[in-house]
Amino acid sequence: MVSINSYNTNVNYYNNTIHSASKSTNFNAHLPYYNNYYEQPEEQSPNLGKTATLAVILQGIAMSLQKVSNWCSTKLMQGKEFTSAENVKKIANKMIKDNSLNVEVGYIDKNNLRHYTNRFGDALGSQLEIVAEGKNAFYTDQLKLAVAPKSKPSLILHELGHAINAHKGKFLKFLQKSRGFASAAPTTLLMLDGLFRNKDDKPNFIEKNAGILGFLSFVPTIIEEGIASIRGIKAAKNVLGNSANLKALKRNYLFAWSTYLLAGIGLGVAAKQTFVQNRIEQKIL
Repeated sequence: MVSINSYNTNVNYYNNTIHSASKSTNFNAHLPYYNNYYEQPEEQSPNLGKTATLAVILQGIAMSLQKVSNWCSTKLMQGKEFTSAENVKKIANKMIKDNSLNVEVGYIDKNNLRHYTNRFGDALGSQLEIVAEGKNAFYTDQLKLAVAPKSKPSLILHELGHAINAHKGKFLKFLQKSRGFASAAPTTLLMLDGLFRNKDDKPNFIEKNAGILGFLSFVPTIIEEGIASIRGIKAAKNVLGNSANLKALKRNYLFAWSTYLLAGIGLGVAAKQTFVQNRIEQKIL
């Protein structure tokens, strides 16, 4: 989950089909050629100043998105639990039973961390340690494993939502797998732009709409994350009844989902930055 499923352009923890609950998204893109701008004769590149200014603006937006995403992640992990750990386990067991899931569920802390690292350490690396610290939760369909911090067990309901999505048809499966390709959107768009570049070198449709196209590449992930959270919320209501106070759960999941929305916007910014940087390189060289 970013904190539900982190896209760390690294939406990064997830290229291995790990759906995480605590992510810190990195939207920053380096512009190594910008610092060379003032060394170039202005008459050779009359539009270079505008392009460089746009590069700085985009970098500022990227940094702002990073800060907001980190704030949402912190709010998620600091949020109160909506019910007891025992009730969460009842809901999780009901989700597994009702959907015939073959999924192992784990609630991890420092006391039982070694049990999981001994079994899955090679495949999951440091992710299990992050969960034990209470900073993440994830589901991996490859290992049929869903884990959440013992200190914040309600995150497991979202992860089981991912598990249900993985077994509910090709469309939802496609939404999940799309995250593995989303991070390549900026480079892919630049390659396509090269294939369809205008003869007069003016920006074509791809370059003009790079930001929107980059964001759209992440929309499937944003949708799938939302569906996973909705499944968890509905399961909680079904088990606990109308008397359940789901406000805290909805609030936490909203913060988590927001990190994915921000990741999508950040990917759009990164795609635009790629084209701006490419223009700067062309003008300088």
